Amino acid sequence: MASAYQHSVYLEEQKCTGCTTCLHHCPTEAIRILDGKAVINSDRCIDCGECIRRCPHQAKKAMSSPLSSMDRFRWKIALPAPTLYGQFDNLDDVDYVLNGLKKIGFDEVYEVSAGAEIVSAYTRQYIKTEGVRLPLISSACPVVIRLICLLFPSLKDNVMRLLPPMEVAAQIARIRAMSAHPELEPQDIGVCFVSPCPGKVSYVKNNTADTYNSVDEVVSINDVYFELVNAMKRGEEIESLSDSGMLGIGWASSGGESAAILNDDYLAADGIENVIHVLNQIENGNIQNVKFIELNACPGGCVGGVLSVQNPFIAKARLQSLRHYLPVSMLHLSQEEQHYIPANFFFEELPKYNPVARLSNNMAESMRMMADIQRIRARLPGIDCGACGAPSCRAHAEDLVRSRKKNPDVDCPILRAKMIKDPQ
Repeated sequence: MASAYQHSVYLEEQKCTGCTTCLHHCPTEAIRILDGKAVINSDRCIDCGECIRRCPHQAKKAMSSPLSSMDRFRWKIALPAPTLYGQFDNLDDVDYVLNGLKKIGFDEVYEVSAGAEIVSAYTRQYIKTEGVRLPLISSACPVVIRLICLLFPSLKDNVMRLLPPMEVAAQIARIRAMSAHPELEPQDIGVCFVSPCPGKVSYVKNNTADTYNSVDEVVSINDVYFELVNAMKRGEEIESLSDSGMLGIGWASSGGESAAILNDDYLAADGIENVIHVLNQIENGNIQNVKFIELNACPGGCVGGVLSVQNPFIAKARLQSLRHYLPVSMLHLSQEEQHYIPANFFFEELPKYNPVARLSNNMAESMRMMADIQRIRARLPGIDCGACGAPSCRAHAEDLVRSRKKNPDVDCPILRAKMIKDPQ
């Protein structure tokens, strides 16, 4: 029996006022208001963090690991997301950040942006592979992958089967550490991703890369930010640690991954509503003459992750300024690597499709339930106010039918108010 999906987004119930803000902004209708509190449906939640971004009472949180979780390892490796560099003002050398990570307890640092440059190089090969289903959808954003598995299963074959940069960077960092330190056992080495996104936390928790992830812990950018600020001393002598250039760091912003594959036949969209719109267009066959599609659930790309500190627009501007100091790329592939993608950089299967929108496994029953939903929906006011605790009148009607009551009550506060005002 498959284990339950482990989410990173959760509710602090004591802070929730039942205000319905999250209800109206959840892209998969995973939230209901019951007894004056928000309730998250685990089957529908994709850990996009939109409820965290929108909640005016900070009742939605993302669960990540504390930095102390790495204490159990003898050799600690940090994998900073390129978004991390955009959190600091007047940064002209990423080595200040990388050295800062070593000062706060890590033994080694390997940039996710270096992994991104490798993935970009292999994506160029992947697109040219005969038999690949186009348009190819990037596999870098775990929220988008879960969304496809929940609501767009017909597009699963369009998803590129290359591991995301975080996973590639983790594999390389482990190999390097084992080679440089033969006295260490594999279990002595801990790899920690410094993340802007709760989706990456869920990716690691659920072993999304088939059966094994190379990342042990995920800490949020906002948990390490102030320690890094205190550790980074401008003007002091620092060790040269960076392995990436403009192409890799550009992945932090929407369009950066597409630009790095050096191909003009691409589409890039960010923000979960825009992502859903694009996926609908692909499914309907309305997007043609495009080979590659980059989708980022967070607005602006990974810089818009809810685990970051800085405003995404400011972070993006800082990264653009920082790129002036960087080479285009620091990637050097061997002749063999330029023609063949290593087998360990592929994954075989996407997460299992969970048909959350299916009313019943029986076609006749589904048709009957659909007719009941339409009948109840016709009696509702159609203003999608959320007063009933569902995000829309259609969702409320579906909830009533799914409850399996023999005669489901419409139970609409607006209709009740009208009946009290005008009993006739």
